[in-house]
Amino acid sequence: MASRRLLYLNAYHLTAYRWQAAKLDEEESFEIGERGAAQFAAYLARHPRDSFALLANVAEEGFQLETIPFLSGADRATVIRRKLGQQFFGSSLSTAVSLGREQTRRREERLLLAGLTNPGFFTPWLAALQQAGCALSGIYTQALLGSTLLRRLHVDEERCLLLTVQDQSIRQSYFEKGELRFSRQASLPDSSISGIAQALAGEARKLQQYLTSQRLVARNQPITACLLAHASAHKTIAASCVDGETLRFRLLDLADAAHRCGLKTPPADCRSETLFLHLLAVAPPKAQFADDDQRHAFHLQQLRRGIVGIGAVTLAACLLFAGKQLIDSEQRLAQKEEFSAAAASARLRYADIVRTFPAIPTDNETLRRIINRYAEIETHSSTPQTFYRRLSHALDSAPQIELEAIDWQAASSSGAPATSGSGEGLLAGEIDGAVLRGFLRLDAAAPPRQVLAAFNAFVASLKADPQWRVSVVQQPFDVESGKSLRGGEILFDNEKPRAFTIAIGRRAER
Repeated sequence: MASRRLLYLNAYHLTAYRWQAAKLDEEESFEIGERGAAQFAAYLARHPRDSFALLANVAEEGFQLETIPFLSGADRATVIRRKLGQQFFGSSLSTAVSLGREQTRRREERLLLAGLTNPGFFTPWLAALQQAGCALSGIYTQALLGSTLLRRLHVDEERCLLLTVQDQSIRQSYFEKGELRFSRQASLPDSSISGIAQALAGEARKLQQYLTSQRLVARNQPITACLLAHASAHKTIAASCVDGETLRFRLLDLADAAHRCGLKTPPADCRSETLFLHLLAVAPPKAQFADDDQRHAFHLQQLRRGIVGIGAVTLAACLLFAGKQLIDSEQRLAQKEEFSAAAASARLRYADIVRTFPAIPTDNETLRRIINRYAEIETHSSTPQTFYRRLSHALDSAPQIELEAIDWQAASSSGAPATSGSGEGLLAGEIDGAVLRGFLRLDAAAPPRQVLAAFNAFVASLKADPQWRVSVVQQPFDVESGKSLRGGEILFDNEKPRAFTIAIGRRAER
């Protein structure tokens, strides 16, 4: 598994640390020179998959305040590259820190240009990292991490100096509203507590004078110098650092600072490089000095980690979905078993209820066929309601007609016409109908033609509905095509009722 390792480079040696769970473990130290570079290459060969971050504490460092027009995107990046090239010509290890926009009409952006002015000092170490294919996340300095430290310690001075001790040097940085404005390194010839106290007091006053000469601080401008040191040295440092009219000293406990920053291995003396290494691991600043070519392996590592992370998230989502599906299937299986048990119980109750019924004189299959036949007959059966309604209208218009019998006939389900006992029946294509038997009652003096006219009017009234077919089976008179009616010949039969028979059938719809 890839680990995070931190490299600390000063003027004397390069030290490798392993950072894990807020603990720093020193692994190896390499001297400046070819021998140290070869040992460092062998060290990198043992950790090819780890990522590295380099923290430099060197004196060859430059800072310059600049303003650029209000730009964004590629135009802003181009202007910044040109400014860095002009300020730190021949050095690729440079960066720019935005200090916000000026509150003027033009709203120009203020920048702090920072650069490492001796890139050859870093070349052997960077070449070894590139040859080993190790991922370099960036090159940082203690000055760039000073803003992070002040925020963690809740130092809210508008203008302050931060003085820290590391190796054989003192780092002096000037901050305005929490943002870096200037930094430099001074040597520390005497590393005893009293030597550190005298160096801190002297360097703080020198830095104040330098800032005043550069017009970064106004004359007689009060300023606070924050001194980061071990608690065991506070008494000696306080005796040497006496407040003046414009310079006030503030002591910061190094162990307390390590606790606030989350470092589990606090420094044992006044040297603070392990604290800055921890800050680099937990909260690296955006600004750093390495270019894209030097960070190429790191970008590939980030891409690989992103792909692996996406794959892990996808796998976790698939596993969760599969788990949900498994739980759902188990629930459905349990429901199926419950339904099966309920159905079996219902069948048993039904069987118990059926056993209480009286015995049927036939078997279930025969009973089923009878019921199906009844349903079929019921489906094809028809009623004479429509026929009676039509017949009643015809009788209303023919009061001379009296009916003796109506024989209703319905077609069978097989489509064959039904017949009456007398032989009259429905014709093919007819669904149902009736045979009417009746007679005409007119006055005795009514001639035969009047009788036939009344009968024909009744038949015409029945034929008015095209859905019905009307057929005269027997007329009131025995009239043949070759005979003529004469009143004298049938006078003796006038008192007899004139019987007739009519067959009516309803045509099937097509």
